[in-house]
Amino acid sequence: MYSVEDAGRQLAAESARYAAMGWMRGTSGNLSVTLQRFPLQLAVTASGLDKGELTAQDVVVVDGAGEAVGGGKASAEAGLHARIAAVAGAGAVVHVHALAPVLAAERWPDGVPLSDLEMLKGFGRAAHDDVLTVPVVPNSQDMRELGDAFERGFRADTPALIVARHGIYVWGDDLRQARHRLECLEWLLRFALERGR
Repeated sequence: MYSVEDAGRQLAAESARYAAMGWMRGTSGNLSVTLQRFPLQLAVTASGLDKGELTAQDVVVVDGAGEAVGGGKASAEAGLHARIAAVAGAGAVVHVHALAPVLAAERWPDGVPLSDLEMLKGFGRAAHDDVLTVPVVPNSQDMRELGDAFERGFRADTPALIVARHGIYVWGDDLRQARHRLECLEWLLRFALERGR
């Protein structure tokens, strides 16, 4: 688990990394880390700020419903972060607006199937004889609705969710694992799109 100060430093650094990759343009996207489990509390990147310019203080602590604890403005999407942390036991959740996941969801709206690629190992799956299907859910401004859709399609061996016409959520034990999974998954999705041309 993280302290709020440590969480702020790490979230700012990760946000800057994703912003430089073009995955968190402007104020889009948000990242979180779990501070404690009982009761559930997360540190989430503050809403409405340029994700390439965050400081260690630009975090909001939220509860298990995604509501701010002790001040600050949390993104509405903090509720989905909290739901993922509670259901999946995630230590960190990253939500970015990379283009490949959104395009893949357009092509495969019932879930994006990936198989027989070495890069699947980076996502914790076998490179062969294993099909990873990344769930796709319709976009909604109601985080309870998105959370319910996430739970219905949740599989412990598939730590990712694409929200159609919106972006992707990937999670892990910590920010580093979540980042590695996201980077591998984005490559896999780009491959699937290029192959399907």
